[in-house]
Amino acid sequence: MLSSPTFRYTKNNKYLTNEQRQFYEENGYIMFRNLVSHESLDEYRQHFIDICNGKIDSGNLVVMKDLSLMKTDVKGEFLINKIQDFLYDDVLFKYACDRAVVKIVSDIIGDNITAVHSMLINKPPDANRDTSRHPLHQDLHYFPFRPADRICASWTAMERIDERNGCLFAVPGSHRDVLYPHVYPENVKNKAYHGVYGFENVPKVNLVMEKGDTVFFHPILLHGSGPNLTKGFRKAISVHFADSNCEFIDVKGTSQKYIADEIEALVKKRGLNVKYADLWKYKSRLVNGIPGAFQNYASNL
Repeated sequence: MLSSPTFRYTKNNKYLTNEQRQFYEENGYIMFRNLVSHESLDEYRQHFIDICNGKIDSGNLVVMKDLSLMKTDVKGEFLINKIQDFLYDDVLFKYACDRAVVKIVSDIIGDNITAVHSMLINKPPDANRDTSRHPLHQDLHYFPFRPADRICASWTAMERIDERNGCLFAVPGSHRDVLYPHVYPENVKNKAYHGVYGFENVPKVNLVMEKGDTVFFHPILLHGSGPNLTKGFRKAISVHFADSNCEFIDVKGTSQKYIADEIEALVKKRGLNVKYADLWKYKSRLVNGIPGAFQNYASNL
């Protein structure tokens, strides 16, 4: 009698097949083609442009500009390269609740799901290569909660994304490694764009995606993205999800202390005196299931 396969990095197979679970177990990521509707992505894109053009109040959203373009005369989506922390934006939060996305997430981390980090990433044309790329890194570097296996990202292409306009690249199987120390790589100027050294010659795969394609990946997976070398844009929308009952850790004395200190200082400049772990609780939002460690504060950003 054949024994059932043992899975560490996924929890359920209500929606994932055993073959899909095995691919994630071995590689640390899995892609689904045309998962998110084009109509939804068009709504998110227009909302992003309206925020860029000042037609909509950005509120508590973190709106970031490409450093290499700030001294030029470009404006709007030609200047803004990211909107972050959109979980309390009524339009963009729809992505975090997208039924097709949440179904896959639930099979990876379980049914009690909190959205913990959110980004709409835009690579505008004519930016400097070093401000347009994101160096090889592991997302767990930023997260003061564990276990890592109960965290995953969803990342959806809002248009065709390939090597020319800055697709994701990843090191398959690196999710089985440890969390490596992160530093600012040479020539990288973007705040909090940390990366790892020593993996320059490790084989990587480029994740070429069409509009609506969505990749889910583990927070220890080594990944990054290249610069946009085209005259068009490169937009993607992404949310990190965690089991609502993840435990928060003290990052003092670890390789994560540096990023915690940096983020606390940035937040303080915005007039908020918040500890690093509490910041993640404040900006998170329950998506599915029973509240847990992330939901012990009544107020949120």
